[in-house]
Amino acid sequence: MEIKDILSSDCTRCAVPITSKKRALQIISVVASEKLSELNEEDVLNSLLCREKMGSTGIGNGIAIPHGRVEGLSSPLAIVLTCSPGIEFDAIDNQPVDIFFAILVPVEQTEGHLQTLARIAQKLSDKEVTKVIRNCHSDNALYEALV
Repeated sequence: MEIKDILSSDCTRCAVPITSKKRALQIISVVASEKLSELNEEDVLNSLLCREKMGSTGIGNGIAIPHGRVEGLSSPLAIVLTCSPGIEFDAIDNQPVDIFFAILVPVEQTEGHLQTLARIAQKLSDKEVTKVIRNCHSDNALYEALV
């Protein structure tokens, strides 16, 4: 599965004012429920918070990949946010996070979910890609940098 298969331009938000980990996850939940009316904002947030309780999805280098399984979702959905400055997110390198690539998947999907996470982590491990992402000044530019 390619990033363009799960990410649409209306699910990218550039330079969002974020002050906390919970606020980042709330914004992701709002964007998801605006994109798909069948998604309940609270259910999305609870899924993301439950996953974070198992361990931070902050993978280092200012990047987090929050993810969760959501009831009522028929196919994976991605939401991408950036913020400046970065925020405390309990990342594995203890550095602030300024790039959030969230993935929501149907409850029954497991294998595809892991492959998608791996593909996104690989893309975001490219320092040139993250440099372009951090230099984006619009939602559309952010989308274009990722697909």
